[in-house]
Amino acid sequence: LLGGGGAAASPFVIALDHARIKGLNHFVNVTICISVLSIGLSSVYAGSRTLTALAETGYAPRFFSYVDKSSRPLWSVVATLLFAPLAYINVAAAGNTVFTWLVALSGLSTIFTWMAICLCHIRFRMAWVRQGHSIEELPFKALGGVWGSWFGIILLVLVLIAQFYIAIWPVGGMSDDPKKVAETFFCYIWKRTLPKAIDEIDLDTGRKSWLTVEEMRAYRESRKNAPLYVRIYRMLFSN
Repeated sequence: LLGGGGAAASPFVIALDHARIKGLNHFVNVTICISVLSIGLSSVYAGSRTLTALAETGYAPRFFSYVDKSSRPLWSVVATLLFAPLAYINVAAAGNTVFTWLVALSGLSTIFTWMAICLCHIRFRMAWVRQGHSIEELPFKALGGVWGSWFGIILLVLVLIAQFYIAIWPVGGMSDDPKKVAETFFCYIWKRTLPKAIDEIDLDTGRKSWLTVEEMRAYRESRKNAPLYVRIYRMLFSN
């Protein structure tokens, strides 16, 4: 954070150094370190639980589903922590290049994640209607509805097309070596199952709201007629 370059430098600290505010740059350094530690801990927590869930559903090796007596997914935590030393790559001469690739990979995974979320929302709505339910039964509805999810998928597909286009035909020209071109692609398939038909999607497992259309209408009407301060509180702090 001090005296570094590229990914190793903090713009906040540099700005405070130039402003000649004594001590505040160290305070920002401490704040950034605590924030990074917090993000690391939350990432280990989320990553290990995700890996355990994948193992329980058959999309990852079975031993990752092991949970010890303290309800900790032990092997998933260990596997997640094995990637922690990648942070020290940034101290190498090629650290900036590696950091750029890691950020690009994480960004690409985020695109696929949100695309899956939008697709799941679309198929959920289709299954919900196909199996005889009304949209009014849903206690929460997305702001843009199904069309918002379709719009999100289209945007994400356009981003992927642009990314792959730049990868195949990079700015400045493509390499003449076909091996180098082929190395830009990779695919690892662990398990593939066909998506379920709309009529076969399970809409009841984990469902928390079983209100009918009439009950949902009465519930929304009671919330609509609540005092102004109650509606403001619900808007800010609840749902």
